[in-house]
Amino acid sequence: MHLKNIVVKNREANALLTLLIEQLKADLSIEDDTQNILLGRTPGTILHTEPITFDEEIIGWVKGDEKVHVISSLIHLLIQKETERKKIGNEVLMLYQEVNMIFDFSDKLAQTIGQNSIAEITLDEAMRLIKSDNGLIILWDEKSDQLEVLASSGKFFSKDKMKANVDLLLHLSHSGQSEILGDVSALKEAGLIMPEVQSLIYAALKVKHRVMGAIVLASTDDVEYSAVDLKFLITLALQSSSAIESAILYERNIREAKEKEEAMRRIYEITNKFVPHEFIKSLGRKVITDIQLGDQVEKIVTVLFADIRDYTTLSEKMTPEENFSFVSSFNEKMGPIIRQHNGFINQYLGDAVMAIFPGNASDALNAAIKMQRAVREFNVSRVLKKKPPIRIGIGLHTGPLIMGITGDNQRLDATTISDTVNIASRLETLTKYYKGDVLLSNDSLNNMTDYAFFHFRHLGMVRLKGKTKPIAIYECFDGNDENNIQKKLSSLSLFNQAMSDYVNKSFSEATSKFHQVLEIHPDDITTKLFLGNAHQYLNNGVPENWIGIEEIQHK
Repeated sequence: MHLKNIVVKNREANALLTLLIEQLKADLSIEDDTQNILLGRTPGTILHTEPITFDEEIIGWVKGDEKVHVISSLIHLLIQKETERKKIGNEVLMLYQEVNMIFDFSDKLAQTIGQNSIAEITLDEAMRLIKSDNGLIILWDEKSDQLEVLASSGKFFSKDKMKANVDLLLHLSHSGQSEILGDVSALKEAGLIMPEVQSLIYAALKVKHRVMGAIVLASTDDVEYSAVDLKFLITLALQSSSAIESAILYERNIREAKEKEEAMRRIYEITNKFVPHEFIKSLGRKVITDIQLGDQVEKIVTVLFADIRDYTTLSEKMTPEENFSFVSSFNEKMGPIIRQHNGFINQYLGDAVMAIFPGNASDALNAAIKMQRAVREFNVSRVLKKKPPIRIGIGLHTGPLIMGITGDNQRLDATTISDTVNIASRLETLTKYYKGDVLLSNDSLNNMTDYAFFHFRHLGMVRLKGKTKPIAIYECFDGNDENNIQKKLSSLSLFNQAMSDYVNKSFSEATSKFHQVLEIHPDDITTKLFLGNAHQYLNNGVPENWIGIEEIQHK
């Protein structure tokens, strides 16, 4: 309050004082606290001097004759009116600010979803409106019986000091009260707050009379919090409580929805491991839940059968657990190779694998070659563990195959029905007879667009048991070790000539050429097989109906 604002700048007051001085014919002056004359003139004789005070402080003087008291009383009355006017103005302004604060705060909350974000906005707003250098918003979780800190600011509520204040925070979060604690000495004596805290104010977070927690503000200065401060804090607490409650419900719903979605995703992923997605896609379905009993489709595919040689002998030396572990480790190496070459596992059959390649037969042959190489790597670790190495035989055949869903309304099964599967399985079995690692039919060879990139040996024609039509079979030796590959390449021309003589019953010429092959590659057991057959036909004669086709009487 400045005296000049009332005596000079306030026109009505100035006019009233001037008129009164003239009417009273007063000889006086009105001066500010620095003795500058604001109204009147320097009196001839100063008989009286009266101070003008506001809030017990002198803000000016009235000096002059005996009329000084009248003028002084009027000035004090004018100061009182000005004070009342300002008070009303301040109350209106404060009410406006409160309404504006509530509006702005509500708008901020409306744009926020997460409970932690809501708490941070609330704490920032509270510390902006109310003098404090430490702040905290806490929730009490009834289920876990624990405090949860949503937002904090200042050293008093730092993580390293939170444990020291836990009893106080428990009290505040449970009390449901809103209070100003100007004198915190009792809390200090009880060890509930840190010594540096001088003032504390808090408001309860409530929703429908249920206490959720509290907003706590503290200051290391001796702050005299007012009822207005508490009112602001309670207003913020009430608004943020509803927003936090809504956020908790929203987050809970989102979490439950995500948990259900995650559960469904896991079920879907696991189910896809039992029924490959490629199988479902081939049936014209997108997901496994779309399939129906009776769904079927016919396609030209290449079927790959792989089987561990002499598995029975191996398994007899292992416990059931060791057996299972061995088969699992083997399948873990084979499965990814098949998928990398555009195939999918149709069945794991104990020590055997059946895979389907819907595209070019080259995919299946590339997979077979990589599988043979993987087995050699697998054997390195087995030998180091003093375990016997293993071998696998692989058969490939290309042809029509029906994939479909069979079973009944209570039990469905993905199945394949085709003679193609049987032939691929028989070719795998023939790897034991022909002593080759990978055998494929002429149908698979004709399905390859890049067969020139592979190395084959024609092994003649075979008529499988139960079949009337013979098929040509080939050995692919690209999966052999480098030494065998080089020796088979060096003797390939001789081998093909010998096979031609063999099929044409020229067993003497065939025998000679097979011997030449063995000179290049003494360990070629496939050549030894045909050489033995040729010797037998030379010594015992050839059946009358033999036309170069091997009759396979076993499955």
